[in-house]
Amino acid sequence: MSLLTVNENGLFCRQGDFYIDPWKPVKTAIISHGHSDHMRFGMGNYICHHHTVPLLKLRLGSEQIVQGVSYGEVLDINGVQVSFHPAGHIIGSAQIRLSYNDEVWLFGGDYKIVPDGVSTPYVCVPCDHFITESTFGLPIYNFPDPAEVYADMNAWWRANASEGYNTVLLAYALGKAQNVLAHVDKTIGDIYLHGAVANVNDALIDVGYSFAGRRISDGLRRHEVRGALIVAPPSALATPWLRTWTPYRIAMCSGWMQLRGARRRRGVDRGFVLSDHCDWQQLNQAIVQTKARNIYVTHGYEQAFSRWVREKHGLQAVVFKTLYSDQEEEEL
Repeated sequence: MSLLTVNENGLFCRQGDFYIDPWKPVKTAIISHGHSDHMRFGMGNYICHHHTVPLLKLRLGSEQIVQGVSYGEVLDINGVQVSFHPAGHIIGSAQIRLSYNDEVWLFGGDYKIVPDGVSTPYVCVPCDHFITESTFGLPIYNFPDPAEVYADMNAWWRANASEGYNTVLLAYALGKAQNVLAHVDKTIGDIYLHGAVANVNDALIDVGYSFAGRRISDGLRRHEVRGALIVAPPSALATPWLRTWTPYRIAMCSGWMQLRGARRRRGVDRGFVLSDHCDWQQLNQAIVQTKARNIYVTHGYEQAFSRWVREKHGLQAVVFKTLYSDQEEEEL
């Protein structure tokens, strides 16, 4: 019998009697990271990395029972050895390693092998069975060097400011927004934050993170804001809130900007290819480096990527159906 199976509640370890990132209420939930498709309300108790604890309480309520653990710390849960390892996806994100009867499973969750300078960098974890996402599991997704993207972003902000425009960057409130704030040139102008972004930043203060930017409040004299950078979630697009920052130029920060036409469909001026996930080359690299014999592919281009893994790498690869989102991230 497999150590991990999927049932109506989510990804289940029968021997340990716990779930990983379940989508329905269960007694014990091991949480890989703080995005809403992996961290849901109603669990009896939660186990996550220490840096995910304030994010979980922000989203689900301070009364939740949450156990925080460190990377590499081993928990014995009914004989199953469980440990968390850096996934590099966002702050506090983890790959979940399970060991039982000399068999090792790894739930990759959402992961990224290129360091972003904010989250704890990804660490390869050897295993026998690897559950991998495939959000960008097609060869067309070949992401540029993030340093080049940030340099381009800063040049664009500087040019906009010189012409009297505000610059609006749409970035997911948890993950992408913190990466942007860590890499923009703060000498160009003032930085303002949508409330959703500010809420995440405030929650992360308790675990040692600090990011630039001022929360946008009702008392802000918006007509005086010119040449500023405004970081907001994609949900702010085409809202009355956004129109108050006129004149502005607006950009979307997302791996989906790799696709021709994505910027046009979003109705933005620029698209910056920034992702908290692996691109095609990174996915292949991660799979080979784990030395796993069995690969289970979920949320993304599952059919195409699992077929590629079988044909290219000669591994056992199957589609693993879950309810995790195909979207790049979920907003808080």
